[in-house]
Amino acid sequence: MMNYSVHEPEFDDTTDDDWSAPQENDFDTDDLSEIASHFVLSASGFDSPDTYDDLKLPVVGADGRLNENAVQTAYSGGHSVEAVEDIDDDTKQDAKNVLKSLADEFDDLDLTD
Repeated sequence: MMNYSVHEPEFDDTTDDDWSAPQENDFDTDDLSEIASHFVLSASGFDSPDTYDDLKLPVVGADGRLNENAVQTAYSGGHSVEAVEDIDDDTKQDAKNVLKSLADEFDDLDLTD
């Protein structure tokens, strides 16, 4: 099992725009610790991730806005926490709890199993 870290990402605003997961070159910085603040999971920590690929479940776009569709996608579906390989059940539940908390930012987003 991979030892993932979970955290609640930082964001400036919210949006319900269409979602496409950001690529590393979408960010105005190459500082991975700054980029990591847009993600819920990291395989190598958030203070100094080893690589961009260590970051999982992006929910904040490069523009700094929490995306409603990204939160939904990260919670369930083909690109969700359920699809992350080598994650233990407790960490999976911790990530889901963070996503449920983030869903509170949106009036019409109800995350249920």
